[in-house]
Amino acid sequence: MSDDPSRKRLGRGLAALIGEMDKPAQPQATSKIGADSRVPIEFVTQNPRNPRRNFAEADLADLTQSIREHGIVQPVVVRTGASGRYEIIAGERRWRAAQRAGLTELPVIIREVDDRVALELAIIENVQRADLNPVEEAQGYQQLIDEHHYTQADLGQVIGKSRSHVANTLRLLKLPDVIRDMLVDGSLSAGHARTLVTAEDPASLAKQIIEEGLSVRQAEALAQQPVRPPQPPTRSSTPAEKDADTLALEKALSDVTGLRVTISHGQKGGELKISYKTLEQLDELCRRLQR
Repeated sequence: MSDDPSRKRLGRGLAALIGEMDKPAQPQATSKIGADSRVPIEFVTQNPRNPRRNFAEADLADLTQSIREHGIVQPVVVRTGASGRYEIIAGERRWRAAQRAGLTELPVIIREVDDRVALELAIIENVQRADLNPVEEAQGYQQLIDEHHYTQADLGQVIGKSRSHVANTLRLLKLPDVIRDMLVDGSLSAGHARTLVTAEDPASLAKQIIEEGLSVRQAEALAQQPVRPPQPPTRSSTPAEKDADTLALEKALSDVTGLRVTISHGQKGGELKISYKTLEQLDELCRRLQR
């Protein structure tokens, strides 16, 4: 690991980073307002790099009502942007609900951080609150890897998760979009989805897992089964046309019994089939044969 001072933060873990984020920043020359301040809500803008993309309508409605009654308990974490505006680092859901509630000012904590740390803090806050769905979490990790050259071990230290958790979460990005949609809407869990990463037909297996309510262990066993190639349709042999003698014999026997009679024969013999519809017809046939 390099001597970059920002990298020294990696070993400090989730609690330290979140603890810092909840404290007011010390006033700096670059800050345009004091720490832990209130700013006009129209001066606060969302972060286009926020790893969280989905906001449940029901949750937003509940938070909006709570803010109307009690205000915002926890300030939104922001950083200074261009033209006297402030970009959200953490707390976009509170910002959205505050707008709906008609607030004109927003309590904020200012953090003077670069893009990397802003993304880091956004992921940490959402992971801690379990606000990110598995796909958003994986995309946030991948963004840190692609743009800031993190290793999986680095990420584990920063977000307070094990390296295996980071690796397993990143594997979800290998799944097709249809499976990711199931993760986003909650119909499929991350544990179930991980069993499908190496499956030959993950979409079909995912559908079966949901329909049958399979456990993760059952899903693992299902995913390990080889996919059987579709079997060609069985070719039914076209029955040979019956000769006139066979047809005549069928008619004669049908006339005698009053039932439908069919005869089929081949090189090794054949069969005589008499069809009936009711038990009375069967009884009558039996009496005739016994006579």
